[in-house]
Amino acid sequence: MSTTARGRTVRIRAFAAVVAAGLLLGACSFSEDPAASSGDGGSSSFSIAIGVDPDTFDPAGQTTTTVQNIVDYSVETLVKIEDGKVVGLLADTIQTSPDGLTIDLTLRKGVKFHDGTPFNAEAVVFNLKRITDPNLTVPLGAPFEVIKSVTAKDESSVQIVLNRPSPGFLSALSVTTAGMISPASVTADGNTNDNYQHPVGTGPYTFTDYVAGQSVKVTKFADYWGEKPYYDTVEFRVVPEAATRESLLLAGQVDMIILPPVSDIEALQNNSAVKVILGESDRSIYIALDNNDARLSNPMVRQALNYAVDKDAIIKSVLFGAAQPMDAPMASSLFGYCSTGTYPYDPDRARQMLAQAGVAGATFDLLTPSGRYVQDQQASEAVAGYLREAGLTVNVSTSDFPSFLARVNAAPSPNTVDMHLLGWAPAYLDADMQMQMFRKATHPPAGLGTAFYTDPKVEELLAQADTEINQEVRKQLYCDASKIIWDQAPWIFLWTQSFPVVHSTDVTGITTTPTEKFDAIHARPAS
Repeated sequence: MSTTARGRTVRIRAFAAVVAAGLLLGACSFSEDPAASSGDGGSSSFSIAIGVDPDTFDPAGQTTTTVQNIVDYSVETLVKIEDGKVVGLLADTIQTSPDGLTIDLTLRKGVKFHDGTPFNAEAVVFNLKRITDPNLTVPLGAPFEVIKSVTAKDESSVQIVLNRPSPGFLSALSVTTAGMISPASVTADGNTNDNYQHPVGTGPYTFTDYVAGQSVKVTKFADYWGEKPYYDTVEFRVVPEAATRESLLLAGQVDMIILPPVSDIEALQNNSAVKVILGESDRSIYIALDNNDARLSNPMVRQALNYAVDKDAIIKSVLFGAAQPMDAPMASSLFGYCSTGTYPYDPDRARQMLAQAGVAGATFDLLTPSGRYVQDQQASEAVAGYLREAGLTVNVSTSDFPSFLARVNAAPSPNTVDMHLLGWAPAYLDADMQMQMFRKATHPPAGLGTAFYTDPKVEELLAQADTEINQEVRKQLYCDASKIIWDQAPWIFLWTQSFPVVHSTDVTGITTTPTEKFDAIHARPAS
């Protein structure tokens, strides 16, 4: 089909799909045309269609980049990553001792939380103690376990003491997990420490409304300390189907979408009404295998599953080229990456290995999300097809994303699924965070190592990397660990995906980050 014809097909499909989308979104109102929103009188609104329903708004409970993106509108961190360097955000200055064990922060003055309480040193102490509380579930909390003490030296000065040097600690403070919430809010608006769902931060927008399965709304905070955003309100609409998200955008019913149908990217690039951003991503897409399962505990079986799947063919035919096959257990954009090899498509070898391991003809269940990653459900079906060709019986199932996460992030039980498709995008570009997937300490429910993989030598190498200040030595330690992990194949290693974002050309000021987030807080009309 020609580009022009495909473009017409996409536009025609928009009108029919919008009707379905209206039914799906129920009571959610459409955003007004940004071109008609001057910002000087009346209300202006910006609307973003996303693919998943948030599972939690608690910064400490975050597991999903898209949900973190929403929380980031209301909750800010002490530092941020800018041009690859750690710089202050709510912290004004950062000073680290020569031995790497003491970090002194001075805080911005005059900053208020949305509830009117002051952001100060005591609030920082509260938040950092909260995310290191062993009684609170913090899935991405591993980088903060090095904190020995946090002390408020005065109203605007904080000292953090670590129990060992940690090269990635300052970067970890930029992650949404370490976002600063008002201590008073933990017992307000129906919140509890264990069930914190109405976030109160210092960000440019206040959390306004959430309708499960439909939308999240935030409203501009009049007393925000930093650069004021243009739009009065931002609405995140939960639209699992990629085609429906695209149709809403083309019909002018939303201003921006993430993860459009990749088959339509070429047509969208040739559509003057929209702009396509093919963002760089550090996200690894993989099939996590239950390493506790008697059959999957055998590395030979896991290797066979890797040989059974033609990743290049799936990338070409299902993802339309919007990915790169993995050649290591992490993306190449991460510090510590080294190429560790390939698992070429070899179905005969796969069948032989499965037979040798005594699992030929076995039955496995594969759980997949839908709408979270690029062509996730379609890719899972394709993987299952290749596994069936290798002689296995594979049953594929899906569910809404909160239910999916609740199942895969649970402690081992008879309900643990044999395999599931998942994507992992480290919140900072360092193997330190990627390697959390391969450590016993981060097995669910403590963390997100959902394959339940561990190896003594890998644990030893990663423990050395945790405290190694010499960057070249640390890089080699991660490379050595990667080679072992690749050989033992706790995952079916698939690909590193691109992060496509599409927005109306009526708006500007939208970018993406290499950690697979979109940056649209300061979006504004293009003219």
